[in-house]
Amino acid sequence: MAIENFGKPQGGSASGSSAATARRAGRRSLTVYGDLQRDIMLGDIPPLTAILELDIAERFGCSQSTAREALIALDHDGLVDRLPHRGTFVADSRAEDARELIMVRREIECRGVPRIMQRYGSLLRNSLLEIIMSMMRAARAEDAYLLSQLDREFHLKLYEAANLPSVQPILRRCLIHNHRFKILNSKDRRDLVETAERHEAIVEALNSGDVNAAVATLSHHITTIVEFGPSILPEDAPEGR
Repeated sequence: MAIENFGKPQGGSASGSSAATARRAGRRSLTVYGDLQRDIMLGDIPPLTAILELDIAERFGCSQSTAREALIALDHDGLVDRLPHRGTFVADSRAEDARELIMVRREIECRGVPRIMQRYGSLLRNSLLEIIMSMMRAARAEDAYLLSQLDREFHLKLYEAANLPSVQPILRRCLIHNHRFKILNSKDRRDLVETAERHEAIVEALNSGDVNAAVATLSHHITTIVEFGPSILPEDAPEGR
């Protein structure tokens, strides 16, 4: 992690001061990363826009090394493309990519259901219900980005119970791009409260103890933009769409 000087430390050893400075720089980088991710997810920074480290540093009042760390993290998410000798650009958000990522995501999450059911209990159920309550608050506040964050948290929390930690980063990346595509392509017709509420059906299916029902519910949830709405998977789309 790059170290950024945010002022002279008060007291402590040299090594302790360096560690504290590094932690502050790390937190600053995470803040810049989070704000840029929000702008990209919401389309405030449109696809294919060029991003300069110097512009980021000026915007956030940070060093270029901190800006670079934030861009590297966004590159790991696939939200920006860092091209040698050309610069950094916001990644495109194409329907073709979205369909493939949704199919990958559906495969990961649905295949994990039997393992999840073996570990499903009141602790996980209550955690999921708490996230849904937070999602409802974000939806009523019309905060689409916070709702997206909580939506991703819900699915990652659920998949934790599958105990497949090497697969989770793949799922996380799929979720980021699925949600970005949804936000960018359904701004005028997306009911945020409905988006939050439809997670309740997943918890109900898990509560039933029926693996097949849970898989079917989760699959439907993943492949549709709104409940009972059109699937964005080509093989499930209604004729004429």
